[in-house]
Amino acid sequence: MNMVARDTRIESHTIVVAVDNEPGVLARVVGLFAGRGYNVESLTVAETDKAAHTSRITVVTSGTPAVIDQIKAQLGRLIPVHRVVDITTEKPGIEREMALVKVACTGEKRVEAMRVSDIFRARALDTTHSSFVFEITGAQGKIDAYIELMRPLGLVEVSRTGIAAISRGPDPM
Repeated sequence: MNMVARDTRIESHTIVVAVDNEPGVLARVVGLFAGRGYNVESLTVAETDKAAHTSRITVVTSGTPAVIDQIKAQLGRLIPVHRVVDITTEKPGIEREMALVKVACTGEKRVEAMRVSDIFRARALDTTHSSFVFEITGAQGKIDAYIELMRPLGLVEVSRTGIAAISRGPDPM
């Protein structure tokens, strides 16, 4: 009997999808994920070319290699989709995220919040006598680490943009 070993590793992948910028496209893409039970860890969408009416959807999802291949194939079959690129494997790229982090603290905790923010290159966008709103940009892990360090200092609220990604080199995605 010929046994074929299946790869059951769960991997996180960043997939970039170029689509027509028209009503319902995002709903169709998200519907594909929801209808098949795929998880969306991060979703970022914006118009990238007004003249061509195109948008870029960056989605971070996870699954086995077979599931990731299936997601890419199904995305590629949607009518308004022009191109699907897996930044994780096909065209290595740069991924960044932005977060706004609100911290309420006074005294020594306030000094520590400023010190940690300086180390992480987070900018204070708003300051009151008892709170800060910081802006931090970087890789997902950097933002996660910053948020964890802010928890004991008085973390109140976090707003994250989701991943923006672009391939390296001179060629478009």
